[in-house]
Amino acid sequence: MARIPDAFIDDLLARTDIVEVVNARVPLKRQGKEYSARCPFHDERSPSFTVSPTKQFYHCFGCGAHGTAISFLMQYDRLEFLDAVDELARQAGMEVPRETQQRNANPDTQDLFNALEAASRFFQRHLAGSDRARAYLDARGVGEAVRAQFAIGYAPDGFSALKDALGTDPRRLQLLERGGMLSKNDRGHVYDKFRDRVMFPILDRRGRVIAFGGRVLDAPTDGRDAGPKYLNSPETPLFHKGRELYGLWQVRQANPKIERLIVVEGYMDVIALFEHGVSQAVATLGTATTPDHAELLFRNAPDVYFCFDGDRAGRSAAWKAVESVLPRMREGRQAFFLFLPEGEDPDSIVRSEGAQGFDARLRDATPLSRFFFDTVSAGVSLSTLDGKARLAERAKPLLAQIPDGAFGDLMQQRLTELTGVGARPPPAETRAPIRGRGSQPLAPPKRSLVRSAISLLLQQPSLALDLAPPYRFVALRQPGIELLTELIALVSMRPDITTGALLEHFADREDGAALQKLASHSMPGDVAHWREEFQDAIAQLDRQTLQQRVDELQEKQRGPGLDEADKTELRELLQARR
Repeated sequence: MARIPDAFIDDLLARTDIVEVVNARVPLKRQGKEYSARCPFHDERSPSFTVSPTKQFYHCFGCGAHGTAISFLMQYDRLEFLDAVDELARQAGMEVPRETQQRNANPDTQDLFNALEAASRFFQRHLAGSDRARAYLDARGVGEAVRAQFAIGYAPDGFSALKDALGTDPRRLQLLERGGMLSKNDRGHVYDKFRDRVMFPILDRRGRVIAFGGRVLDAPTDGRDAGPKYLNSPETPLFHKGRELYGLWQVRQANPKIERLIVVEGYMDVIALFEHGVSQAVATLGTATTPDHAELLFRNAPDVYFCFDGDRAGRSAAWKAVESVLPRMREGRQAFFLFLPEGEDPDSIVRSEGAQGFDARLRDATPLSRFFFDTVSAGVSLSTLDGKARLAERAKPLLAQIPDGAFGDLMQQRLTELTGVGARPPPAETRAPIRGRGSQPLAPPKRSLVRSAISLLLQQPSLALDLAPPYRFVALRQPGIELLTELIALVSMRPDITTGALLEHFADREDGAALQKLASHSMPGDVAHWREEFQDAIAQLDRQTLQQRVDELQEKQRGPGLDEADKTELRELLQARR
């Protein structure tokens, strides 16, 4: 993990409300002092994910995911540590120390981003000088504003235009290769991957170029094979097509609040919809809708519309989207399917009918529930028991993936209406307490004093401020004493530190997981009660330390004997013990 001054991290986490950060991505429900939701990091039917506003951290009792607002962004938005800090700092109006940014930036990754950004500028310059490319965009109705909004460019014809311009030394040539901008033939000759194509940069969640899509122009007059109509960058260290959506960055910039997302198939479909004022369109990148796509879509909007051709291939693509979407249909989420007439695509529809016509089609889109049952019941005779059984066998494994909630219940109810098969059994009851041979449950194991003191500190770090050094218990030979001492020292140096910030300090250490587990449990009582318990635990540890030293001196007395200093210390210790 990149190192940033602890004081800055403390201040950042103190100014950040983790409930707001999480709730913006995962709808939370209040439960007592905490908030809960179904875990966004694994599929589950009952909520086991909790967020604590007092401790400023989250924990999932199902999969064990845990951390602060920083680690939540790292896991949920797939950000690097420094990127997550940058994002929170931007929201809090803070600036990450410049020297820290420079020191912690991965030079290889940053150089790769720089190389792809340079390629994007290269393509944009060549668009300005290409009559053919500009004529193509003119014919497709793409205006200058949208061209600039999407940084559309042109890759010139020839095998080495980009390579000659940017690959001026071995290091830069290697970066272009790693970024997927160059290809190599069987003879080992390296050449430009994109040639004579309109270029569409693909941006990540921070607006950085990570890949390209290229659309071929007219077929070459010399009879050469122009290659596929659309060509995408290959998988690279920065680009994984199953996780990215073309146009999502532009959607975020154009919409303060995203009410819906429209998933289309091609770059030009996104461009055309934006050109006509429909600024919520994104495209998968030449692949079927993946679970990562589905999570990313719902992370940004509650309603998702999948727009496909009405042919067999389009309906097959829609069904793949259904399979990815079903496990993510939590409360408040909706999915719809819009199938276009034969020979039409979003580009042609919006150009002929305008934004209002396209919106009207969206309003008539098929809800997920109807498309699901229409598809699974295709070819099944519901007038026979055999047909109803077949439908139930098809539907039940898929419906079992839907999280608990109204949508899942209604889908099960619909299956029951169609087949007569009973509804999904209620979720399993919480595990009963472990019992002994009698009828009484076994008492939980007694916690050590050190563990109790640490647990109380994690509930309320300010408890440590009641202690005054020197601390007698630091000499006690017991597991956890060093950790307890370090926690108390941290709080003493940073009096306003929160539980989340304490956990962040230990995030990369072996102790981190154990501390997280302790912090995730809610303890009964209030701060006054915890203070009394904490001080009592420390007092008992002090007494144990005193007894430990008495035992050492008495053992020495039985052996080689005590000198005058030892005898004086023993008398004082015995007096203190009394």
